[in-house]
Amino acid sequence: MAIDRQGLGLTLLRISIGVFFFFEGLGKIAWFGNPSILGGRLAEWAQAAAAGSTSQWYLQRIAQPGVAIFARLVPLGEITSGAAMVAGFWTPLFALVAFFMALNFQFASGALFKYSILTSGYGLPVLGSTLALAVGGVRLPWSIRSSGLPRAERSKRFS
Repeated sequence: MAIDRQGLGLTLLRISIGVFFFFEGLGKIAWFGNPSILGGRLAEWAQAAAAGSTSQWYLQRIAQPGVAIFARLVPLGEITSGAAMVAGFWTPLFALVAFFMALNFQFASGALFKYSILTSGYGLPVLGSTLALAVGGVRLPWSIRSSGLPRAERSKRFS
């Protein structure tokens, strides 16, 4: 029996990034009862944003007015996406949700437009990992939604 190296590699990525998002969400659980924690961070980012920038517009028009909703959605989304990726349940969908949450934070903080996104552990590695799983995270080993056969075996069977 051949080892499905790509499937195993993506599975390890899926589990690792899932654990990351799960614990990122747990770290934000206090936001449920105190949305001002997120509000303070958004206010800092708005002050640091260049006048007239898209980040400043987004923060002032969307993020800050919706802070009470986002303070609940973010931890819930991170915990749910993380748990789903660890379990291998609808990996592409939950990886895409995680990608857009991470992209949203990078955009709102202004980091998306800086060189530091390429060197930050929260930037390109997280965005790249979640996007890779959104594209290629189907039927991975050790998944709830797996067909049971490794990819190499399925492709031999159906060739």
